[in-house]
Amino acid sequence: MSSLIFYPLSDGRIECMDLPFDTQKTDTKLKKIHEREEEDVAQILSQKYGLSYIDLSLKEIDMNALRIISEKVAREAEAVAFDRSIKTLSLAVHNPNNPVLITLIKELTARDFSIKQFLVSKKSLDRAFALYADLSFVTKSEVGVFSISENTLEDLKKKITSKQGLKAELDSVSAEKSLTRISHLLELIFAGAFAFRASDIHFEPEDGKTRLRFRLDGILNDIYFSDPKTYHQINSRIKLLAGVKLNVSDRAQDGRFSITKGATQVEVRASFIPGAYGESIVLRILDPESTKTSFKELGIHKKLLSRLEKEIHRPNGMLLTTGPTGSGKTTTLYSFLREIQSPDIKVITIENPIEYHLEGIVQTQVEEKKYTFADGLKSIVRQDPDVIMVGEIRDTETVDIAIQAALTGHFVFSTLHTNNSAGTFPRLADLGANPKSFGSAISVSMAQRLVRKIDPQKKKERPLTEEDKIMIEKVFESLTDKSLIPEKIETAWEPIVESENDSGYKGRIGLYEAIFMDDELSTFLRDNPPENDIKRLAAKQGYLTMAQDGVLKALNGITSLTEVAKIVDLPYN
Repeated sequence: MSSLIFYPLSDGRIECMDLPFDTQKTDTKLKKIHEREEEDVAQILSQKYGLSYIDLSLKEIDMNALRIISEKVAREAEAVAFDRSIKTLSLAVHNPNNPVLITLIKELTARDFSIKQFLVSKKSLDRAFALYADLSFVTKSEVGVFSISENTLEDLKKKITSKQGLKAELDSVSAEKSLTRISHLLELIFAGAFAFRASDIHFEPEDGKTRLRFRLDGILNDIYFSDPKTYHQINSRIKLLAGVKLNVSDRAQDGRFSITKGATQVEVRASFIPGAYGESIVLRILDPESTKTSFKELGIHKKLLSRLEKEIHRPNGMLLTTGPTGSGKTTTLYSFLREIQSPDIKVITIENPIEYHLEGIVQTQVEEKKYTFADGLKSIVRQDPDVIMVGEIRDTETVDIAIQAALTGHFVFSTLHTNNSAGTFPRLADLGANPKSFGSAISVSMAQRLVRKIDPQKKKERPLTEEDKIMIEKVFESLTDKSLIPEKIETAWEPIVESENDSGYKGRIGLYEAIFMDDELSTFLRDNPPENDIKRLAAKQGYLTMAQDGVLKALNGITSLTEVAKIVDLPYN
């Protein structure tokens, strides 16, 4: 297509010449005019519907928000999620009267999202739809957050019902050549950890390979082996997520990130230490569901539970729970806090780090030398709390302030590293506490361990051996409340092991013991007696020791004697 242009000549004549017409430039210009008109119409319609207007071509779209609604549903509803702030979801809609949109908003509201709607043009919506093609199998745009869609997680859980199933999926993804291979692998690993209810994920580099292990019900299980190159990429990706230095591999580092699975966020604590073949990584999965467990469901014997229920509601005093790392101390303390929490009392915690978030409670976190447990306790006391939880008592200053707080109208919860409840008092004395203050400050000393529970569908009863009977008699010999001992002690229970990948155990339960302060014990502790003497005196109170609690649970089919013997000392010859 062309146009005419006229040029005047020197002799007065006019010459006419053809000039090529720029069709592409004109089309582009017309397209821009049309798009501008489309945006103007959208802006006018937004006023009609009482919605805010937005042009998504001028807005960066949050890929994590985009993933919340599947592409199929988004196209049917003519709507996309383009931004998310905690539980507030920004939704770009083209037709507010679309019946699929109305259903979608109801579903999102049921998932506790607060919806903010914005009217957009079709061009804006098409731009957002195009981004679905850029979404990798896993959303990975946000540092510190690893997102797995709810649908994807459910699909993977169906595929990885066994360790072999997970290994087959990992083999398949490891063979991929795509740029998103590492994201796919991590998603599978995390989905597997959730499916098997793992508490920890271990990456352990060895000569020519890296071992992947899950801690399931307290026991480490081999899951997979990967090549060094793949592990190096996984290492870098986890470091990015955890916010630690990529170029540091010769010293320990700690970080944390969260995994978003659908509408739920799970916190992950990451630890890196140098090794002979590369950095060892351990990821601790902090499942928020564990804090929702009532203290009545922990497995505490009913006699002890009845006494604890009264003790934790005291206006002042101190409850200390002891045990090794991973024995469930934090879960126990959080369950106590949930039990006593109410609008008329103030609860403040100081933790390292904050593992779980509890609603209605003020939680603070130590920060190396800037804000220690001792510093935090000093500040917390000035905040007018009724109840204080100290993550761990580990030095003289902290123990002194904690005892002082317990003596001045506060109830203090904390943890200590000792082997049993009787060991609490010598340990406090070793830290510099005055034994003369124990009677007035400390209300309860607890100790606990976790044992695996037998799967109720996979257990069998067996007669006790003579060796078992002698052991059980010795265990209950010191128990003063003989009513707690079963009348008939003839059988115990064991798990049925159906395959090498099935232990017959499912879940864990606590073994507990506690010593309560009374006048006799208070006077006795003033001279800082040894642990064994404290045990003998505490036995008069008539509560179960951890060994006695474990044996009772084995006789009742909750766990096995074999499992109890792994966790506490049983007097077998």
